[in-house]
Amino acid sequence: MRYVLTSRSHLIDSPPTYNVHYGYKNWEAFSNLSYYTRALPPVADDCPTPMGVKGKKGLPDSKEVFEKVLLRRKFIPDPQGTNMMFAFFAQHFTHQFFKSDRNGGPAFTTGLGHGVDLSHVYGETLDRQHKLRLFKDGKLKYQVIGGEVYPPTAKDTQVEMIYPPHIPEHLRFAVGQEVFGLVPGLMMYATIWLREHDRVCDVLKQEHPEWDDERLFQTSRLILIGETIKIVIEHYVQHLSGYHFKLKFDPELLFNQQFHYQNRIASEFNTLYHWHPLLPDTFQIHDQEYNYQQFLYNNSILLEHGLTHRNMKYQSFNEYRKRFNLKPYKSFEELTGEKEMAAELEALYGAIDAMEFYPALLVEKPRPDAIFGETMVEIGAPFSLKGLLGNPICSPHYWKPSTFGGEVGFKIINTASIQSLICRNVKGCPFISFSVQDPLLTKTVTINASASHSRLEDINPTVLLKGRATEL
Repeated sequence: MRYVLTSRSHLIDSPPTYNVHYGYKNWEAFSNLSYYTRALPPVADDCPTPMGVKGKKGLPDSKEVFEKVLLRRKFIPDPQGTNMMFAFFAQHFTHQFFKSDRNGGPAFTTGLGHGVDLSHVYGETLDRQHKLRLFKDGKLKYQVIGGEVYPPTAKDTQVEMIYPPHIPEHLRFAVGQEVFGLVPGLMMYATIWLREHDRVCDVLKQEHPEWDDERLFQTSRLILIGETIKIVIEHYVQHLSGYHFKLKFDPELLFNQQFHYQNRIASEFNTLYHWHPLLPDTFQIHDQEYNYQQFLYNNSILLEHGLTHRNMKYQSFNEYRKRFNLKPYKSFEELTGEKEMAAELEALYGAIDAMEFYPALLVEKPRPDAIFGETMVEIGAPFSLKGLLGNPICSPHYWKPSTFGGEVGFKIINTASIQSLICRNVKGCPFISFSVQDPLLTKTVTINASASHSRLEDINPTVLLKGRATEL
């Protein structure tokens, strides 16, 4: 595991080097946190082709690329059995550090942090955080609906959220990320992490009755950051990678290694993570089917069922393969693994070395019995592991029981899993997985959650399982 972490992380420049405006090292590219950093410098303005020297004089029309090679003709189930529980976890988790500036453009981020800070739970700014906090026992604000705990409303907190005008006030939930009202799956995870924070506050208050609200809040946040990183490495990345090797979250593996405990989000990582083609055609929840128009901005589903821009001047796909120690493709047919789409791509781009980064990620032949091709995993993993292990809580000065309120808090992190996260916050302790399960296995299970329950445990959100939603 130490080799996995070091070999991956050393592929990521730290400190950062380039951004969209600078193809050489300079102080602005290093210090200006409003930029996404770059793994490769942008193609120079005076190059004869969009990819430097290879390919046609101009990029193909994006609409033509979409219609000819990206448009879904039929839904193909993932051979790994990936379900919507995984898809919404990915979307919820990454929105804490992928925050492209809608005004400044895709080269810029509005995020103040470049890593796992749980700003999507607690808010990006101190003002937003304070509006979400209860200021009692370290907890976040909540409301009880039908005996179950949900986020408070935007009206009650005065937290700015993005909702269309037709959404009624009682369904305008307020959470750390302003866009999480978009789909019920995002609000589902927001609800679960809200409950987990308040549950951890109860555990810490019992252990440290002398602590004030501020220390209970701040320590609970650190514990949730630790839980998040452990779940992401040992369950989320494990599933995503398709590795047979069992990944392990253990910061001490790097204590004697040369390692920088800092992170900057790269624009290539942000671009790589646009996985919208993985979504199903419709959403099936119990016996009801929702299309996208019915699903968007519809938090009533949560209550009813329970809980390309192209001006970034990226270098070619093959250049990124070489940057991450992968063998460049020699033909479009080698890239796609078939002939028909390869012919379309050759007509559009002219040469394999002129193939664009993002479209290539989507059309690359998947690994055997895997959801993604080689490049998606081999480029995504270094960014992911560097960002996770580069978190301050993983450093020798932080990674000790005292940081997390003692052995009790440290144990919450070290025993965290996607199963325990749900089990500690949802009555019945159902079986949870990121992949489709045998129906005979999707039943209530028991795990050790001693000293983990609070009065907020009696909840019942919708969790998406088996490609459809199941009530917990």
